[in-house]
Amino acid sequence: MAKTNPSFLNGVPELLVLRLLARRAMYGYELVKEIQLQTKDALSFGEGCIYPYLHYLEAEKFVKSKRREVEGRSRNYYELSNKGKKRLAALEKEWERVTTAVAAVRGGLYA
Repeated sequence: MAKTNPSFLNGVPELLVLRLLARRAMYGYELVKEIQLQTKDALSFGEGCIYPYLHYLEAEKFVKSKRREVEGRSRNYYELSNKGKKRLAALEKEWERVTTAVAAVRGGLYA
Protein backbone atom coordinates (compact mmCIF):
# COMPACT_ATOMS: atom_id res chain seq x y z
CA MET A 1 0.00 0.00 0.00
CA ALA A 2 1.36 3.44 -0.95
CA LYS A 3 2.14 5.83 1.86
CA THR A 4 0.28 9.14 1.68
CA ASN A 5 1.01 12.53 3.18
CA PRO A 6 -0.56 13.17 6.60
CA SER A 7 -3.60 15.46 6.61
CA PHE A 8 -1.85 18.05 8.80
CA LEU A 9 0.38 19.01 5.88
CA ASN A 10 -2.22 21.43 4.45
CA GLY A 11 -0.37 24.54 3.31
CA VAL A 12 3.01 22.82 3.14
CA PRO A 13 2.98 22.50 -0.68
CA GLU A 14 2.66 26.28 -0.98
CA LEU A 15 5.67 26.81 1.27
CA LEU A 16 7.76 24.24 -0.61
CA VAL A 17 6.80 25.57 -4.05
CA LEU A 18 7.67 29.14 -3.08
CA ARG A 19 10.97 28.04 -1.50
CA LEU A 20 11.98 26.10 -4.63
CA LEU A 21 10.96 28.96 -6.92
CA ALA A 22 13.07 31.34 -4.80
CA ARG A 23 16.07 29.32 -6.02
CA ARG A 24 15.19 29.22 -9.73
CA ALA A 25 12.35 29.21 -12.25
CA MET A 26 10.74 25.79 -12.65
CA TYR A 27 7.78 24.18 -14.40
CA GLY A 28 5.05 22.26 -12.59
CA TYR A 29 6.16 18.67 -13.05
CA GLU A 30 9.73 19.70 -12.24
CA LEU A 31 8.46 21.04 -8.89
CA VAL A 32 6.68 17.74 -8.18
CA LYS A 33 9.86 15.76 -8.82
CA GLU A 34 12.11 18.21 -6.94
CA ILE A 35 9.96 17.98 -3.80
CA GLN A 36 10.20 14.18 -3.94
CA LEU A 37 13.94 14.32 -4.55
CA GLN A 38 14.79 16.85 -1.86
CA THR A 39 12.59 15.18 0.77
CA LYS A 40 13.92 11.73 -0.20
CA ASP A 41 10.34 10.69 -1.03
CA ALA A 42 9.12 11.57 2.49
CA LEU A 43 6.73 14.03 0.83
CA SER A 44 5.03 13.42 -2.47
CA PHE A 45 2.58 15.94 -3.88
CA GLY A 46 1.22 15.02 -7.28
CA GLU A 47 0.48 17.30 -10.18
CA GLY A 48 -3.16 17.44 -9.05
CA CYS A 49 -1.96 19.20 -5.91
CA ILE A 50 0.88 21.34 -7.26
CA TYR A 51 -0.81 22.80 -10.35
CA PRO A 52 -3.78 24.24 -8.40
CA TYR A 53 -1.26 25.86 -6.03
CA LEU A 54 0.62 27.32 -9.00
CA HIS A 55 -2.62 28.73 -10.44
CA TYR A 56 -3.55 30.19 -7.04
CA LEU A 57 -0.07 31.67 -6.56
CA GLU A 58 -0.19 33.22 -10.01
CA ALA A 59 -3.69 34.65 -9.46
CA GLU A 60 -2.45 36.21 -6.20
CA LYS A 61 0.63 37.56 -8.02
CA PHE A 62 3.05 35.59 -5.81
CA VAL A 63 4.52 34.00 -8.95
CA LYS A 64 4.61 34.87 -12.61
CA SER A 65 4.85 32.46 -15.49
CA LYS A 66 6.50 32.49 -18.87
CA ARG A 67 6.07 29.95 -21.64
CA ARG A 68 9.34 28.50 -22.92
CA GLU A 69 10.21 26.05 -25.63
CA VAL A 70 12.59 23.39 -24.29
CA GLU A 71 13.67 20.40 -26.35
CA GLY A 72 10.65 20.79 -28.61
CA ARG A 73 8.19 21.05 -25.71
CA SER A 74 6.38 24.15 -24.61
CA ARG A 75 6.33 24.54 -20.82
CA ASN A 76 5.11 27.16 -18.37
CA TYR A 77 7.99 28.18 -16.14
CA TYR A 78 7.12 29.88 -12.86
CA GLU A 79 9.25 32.31 -10.93
CA LEU A 80 8.82 34.15 -7.67
CA SER A 81 7.64 37.76 -7.77
CA ASN A 82 8.57 40.40 -5.18
CA LYS A 83 5.16 39.87 -3.59
CA GLY A 84 5.93 36.13 -3.55
CA LYS A 85 9.20 36.76 -1.71
CA LYS A 86 7.25 38.52 1.03
CA ARG A 87 4.70 35.70 1.13
CA LEU A 88 7.53 33.14 1.44
CA ALA A 89 9.13 35.07 4.31
CA ALA A 90 5.77 35.20 6.15
CA LEU A 91 5.11 31.48 5.61
CA GLU A 92 8.60 30.54 6.78
CA LYS A 93 8.20 32.64 9.90
CA GLU A 94 4.85 30.98 10.62
CA TRP A 95 6.31 27.51 9.94
CA GLU A 96 9.13 28.21 12.41
CA ARG A 97 6.62 29.33 15.04
CA VAL A 98 4.49 26.20 14.59
CA THR A 99 7.38 23.71 14.52
CA THR A 100 8.91 25.29 17.63
CA ALA A 101 5.57 25.06 19.44
CA VAL A 102 5.04 21.43 18.42
CA ALA A 103 8.58 20.55 19.51
CA ALA A 104 7.92 22.18 22.88
CA VAL A 105 4.82 20.05 23.43
CA ARG A 106 6.68 16.93 22.30
CA GLY A 107 9.24 17.56 25.02
CA GLY A 108 11.80 19.60 23.17
CA LEU A 109 12.94 16.69 21.03
CA TYR A 110 13.84 19.00 18.15
CA ALA A 111 14.15 22.40 19.80
